[in-house]
Amino acid sequence: MRTARLLLCLVMTGAAVIGSARVLSAASQTASLPVSVIVGNNCTITATAVAFPNYDPIVAHATTPDDSTAGAVTITCTKGTAATIGLGLGSNALVNQRRMEDASASINYINYELYQTAARTTVWGNASPNLFTPPVAPDKNPHSFTVYGRIAAGQDVPAGTYNDTVVATVNF
Repeated sequence: MRTARLLLCLVMTGAAVIGSARVLSAASQTASLPVSVIVGNNCTITATAVAFPNYDPIVAHATTPDDSTAGAVTITCTKGTAATIGLGLGSNALVNQRRMEDASASINYINYELYQTAARTTVWGNASPNLFTPPVAPDKNPHSFTVYGRIAAGQDVPAGTYNDTVVATVNF
């Protein structure tokens, strides 16, 4: 019986030591995991056509220019991005004069201009000082800006359909 008690005592002591060893060996370590991203300035640009009312060189536009406000440039930029918008001279320009070409004859042109304001005092160009500078992007939503067009009065042009293509550029 003494042997049985001694054996039982040894078994229980061993179990206690093994159990405590497990508790003593349970530990943990921590490490920091850095996470980062770079958000860059970015912008996209789209444009809607400037469509003038019909030009009448004999009566309506003999002395009054033909104005349009149908065009727009829309930019979508990363919040906080400062941008400028430029409009090229078009594919039919002569020196610094924007011109639309008669689609059928390809030898007739009608002069026009694009402006930044409804007063049509600031030409909208593709270089300083005629770049348009909108406010810094307040958010990532699209923001549209009207393109004001004007065909000068009194131009002596034949009947026809006149067109031009102007490249709009956003710089950021």
